[in-house]
Amino acid sequence: QRLRQKSRMPVIFLTSKDDEIDELMGLRMGADDYVKKPFSQRLLVERIRSILRRQEAIASDAAGMPEESAVMVRGQLSMDPLRHAVTWKGRDVSLTVTEFLLLQALAQRPGFVKSRDQLMDVAYDEQVYVDDRTIDSHIKRLRKKMRQVDDDFTAIETLYGIGYRYNEE
Repeated sequence: QRLRQKSRMPVIFLTSKDDEIDELMGLRMGADDYVKKPFSQRLLVERIRSILRRQEAIASDAAGMPEESAVMVRGQLSMDPLRHAVTWKGRDVSLTVTEFLLLQALAQRPGFVKSRDQLMDVAYDEQVYVDDRTIDSHIKRLRKKMRQVDDDFTAIETLYGIGYRYNEE
């Protein structure tokens, strides 16, 4: 209850208490969910994702404009998610949905490294299995398309054995 007075942080009770009254009290105190032991880790992860999605939706409604809809500008790169439009140095670049998602994930935090696994999570549903080298192919095609607009494009850097990084130019 004290946490709820100060914060909107999501709270999930994970407990061995399985009486209905305990669950009722936990939810009344401000918990977002109540999970009883024994529990499935997959189910717990999905419950966490669900709560985080709701939190994100509430935050974006409060901001008035969802984060995904804002045009992102990183150096010479401009990305408009609502229009699926990408420009580099003012010139249009045509990308597939997967290439767009990968570029967006890299450009959101310039200088920070994203592993292949992190990029696979961005680009593909959990039900879809792809080899991690598939990301390498997407990045290769993405670079090729960017170089059609600018021969000197070097904003996506490979860190061998680690992943990829976007560098603002």
